[in-house]
Amino acid sequence: MAISFKDRVAIVTGAGGGLGRAYALELARRGARVVVNDLGTSRDGTGHSDAALAVVDEIRGAGGEAMANGGNVADYEQMVVMAVRAKEAWGGVHILINNAGILRDKSFAKMEPADFEMVLRVHLLGSAFATKAVWDIMREQNYGRVMMTTSSAGLGGNFGQANYSAAKMGLVGLMKTLHFEGAKHDIRVNALSPTAATRMTEDILPEQAFHAFDPKDVVPAALFLVSDDAPGNAIVGAGAGIFQSIWVTMNQGVLLPDAECTPEGVAAAWERISDRTGDSPVQNGLEQAFNAIAMLEKAGRAES
Repeated sequence: MAISFKDRVAIVTGAGGGLGRAYALELARRGARVVVNDLGTSRDGTGHSDAALAVVDEIRGAGGEAMANGGNVADYEQMVVMAVRAKEAWGGVHILINNAGILRDKSFAKMEPADFEMVLRVHLLGSAFATKAVWDIMREQNYGRVMMTTSSAGLGGNFGQANYSAAKMGLVGLMKTLHFEGAKHDIRVNALSPTAATRMTEDILPEQAFHAFDPKDVVPAALFLVSDDAPGNAIVGAGAGIFQSIWVTMNQGVLLPDAECTPEGVAAAWERISDRTGDSPVQNGLEQAFNAIAMLEKAGRAES
């Protein structure tokens, strides 16, 4: 059955170009009313433009409904205004795609603290602020779909992107906690790790790969993650028509005897400690502690 967004109200941040624009256009094509948010800055977050208005014109020209919003995701009050206006105009907010971001790449040795802070403010705090602005609306209507945008740079690291990587991994933690907190109100929160040819990646991807990663090939994963039948607590990779699940995993671990519970003991057991055989996805923040308790009980070392 076709996935439809009829009668849904969606906000897409950073939707003036690239992936955000692609998300907004397809949401509208499938029936959603779309708030096209974009501050209209350059890649490093400076300057302004009317990028959001251009996307709204595209949507309206194709027969859809949309409104432009020039709010800065790094300013919570501006996000509140955006959410209120969407609800006043269309009765609610059902979908939020946190896509807005900037890059200020340099090696950590050369990176100014202000550049580190600004990237975290836009990606991590910006996503938190936009989500907080719609959270009560979604709770009241007992329905919400929120997508965070993480990155392979956050999940695996990337030279020259300490600020970006820290923000993107932070979004995974935010997503996982909001998954639990939103569940009873049918608010499903997921994260997408896209690979796409946009101005954010034009000097990162090799030229041949850049042309292979059309943003439209990421859109199917994004729209699935904000659909009625979306999962929750999922990290999905998407690019060039390839879709994959990504997990934070943990192995069973090694219980060291008291006499070996020393730095030297850890060093000696490191090969076993780092063995990924039988590792499994971490499902919640208490799993590490519960796993330890179970191992202690099995070894007869748990306190009664």
